[in-house]
Amino acid sequence: MTTRGIRRKKSYLAEIKVAVIGAPGVGKSALTVRFLTKRYIGEYDHQAENRHKYEIMVDGEAVLCEIWDTCPKVEEHGEPSLTAGSEVVQWADGLLLVYSITDRDSFNYVRRAKEDLPCETTPPVALVGNKVDMVHLRQVSTDEGEILAKDFECKFAEISAAEHVFQVAEAFHDLCREVIAAKRKSKQSFIDKIDRMLSGSRTYNRGKSDSISPKD
Repeated sequence: MTTRGIRRKKSYLAEIKVAVIGAPGVGKSALTVRFLTKRYIGEYDHQAENRHKYEIMVDGEAVLCEIWDTCPKVEEHGEPSLTAGSEVVQWADGLLLVYSITDRDSFNYVRRAKEDLPCETTPPVALVGNKVDMVHLRQVSTDEGEILAKDFECKFAEISAAEHVFQVAEAFHDLCREVIAAKRKSKQSFIDKIDRMLSGSRTYNRGKSDSISPKD
């Protein structure tokens, strides 16, 4: 895990946990490093998992962002196992699903991964098609990505970790915005629930008090 750029106390920052999910070789690590450092590194150990913690700015707000660059477990028959998704869901505030436009199997992987996630607990999701710089090797059309994103009810972008800086950052920022909005909505729902409970308690106490008060 790396921790850089944290200039203020952790308690003063909004905190977001993002899990980057996809089949091996789709560029999850390259996208993560491009976002955090603006640098591009082409070669990674596809069997390694990494977690990075950085302070980033989202719409002028300082956010402590922890990114889990996941590594899918591979079963004996060679297919990636998606059963570990529940662990990721329990940890993450947001999921960045990544596939390569040059690899149809990786597209099918993220589709199955999303379908396997429990709807009632799934955090905000964004879908990214990586490696558009290799469009001559394309196996997944833009339309297919857009249709899948519509099914997921999430944002979609085709980008290149190798060539794009702003677009990669925007994909992460869009997901962070969704997470922040979801957190605020959840917090407001909790406050409203407490207010209703307290209001009901005050009403009950007044009624109970009235019932035992002396009568003329």
